[in-house]
Amino acid sequence: MNFSIIGNSGSGKSTLARRVAGANGARLLDLDSIFWEPGQVAVAREASEAAGDLRRFCEAPAHWVVEGCYSALVCQTLHLRPYLVFLDPGLEQCMANCRARPWEPRKYGSKAEQDAKLDFLLAWVTAYYTRDGDMSWAEHRRIYAHYDGPKIHLQRLPEDNFVLPFQT
Repeated sequence: MNFSIIGNSGSGKSTLARRVAGANGARLLDLDSIFWEPGQVAVAREASEAAGDLRRFCEAPAHWVVEGCYSALVCQTLHLRPYLVFLDPGLEQCMANCRARPWEPRKYGSKAEQDAKLDFLLAWVTAYYTRDGDMSWAEHRRIYAHYDGPKIHLQRLPEDNFVLPFQT
């Protein structure tokens, strides 16, 4: 069983992805890990490189969970008919999750470095609902609306013991 999870920064995508992967014995790919140049959060890789990494991950013979806010990358998984999860808890919850986010050592050299970028992150999270483009609420809604495969729109991160309707 394969899953693609989309939503705003701070929506709980990573948390949900870890739960779903654990419950299904699936491999997990955080799209941040292939979208950005290694060690450089704000420097995007060539799109073809990220797409190649994603294709290789999804074509491996095991179940997978892909999560991220990058519509173009998520769309590249949809021909494989994953369960599409649109995690959409709203601005206030995303902001609270960002403020409570633990240190992400693969993205930042220290917790202090991560905290120094919090204001930028919160502005990015807020703009999700009004901006256009690949990483916007409008684009995520469009993808969800047009996908004719199995899908669910969650307006809150489920409890730890919650089982998605399509989990076995």
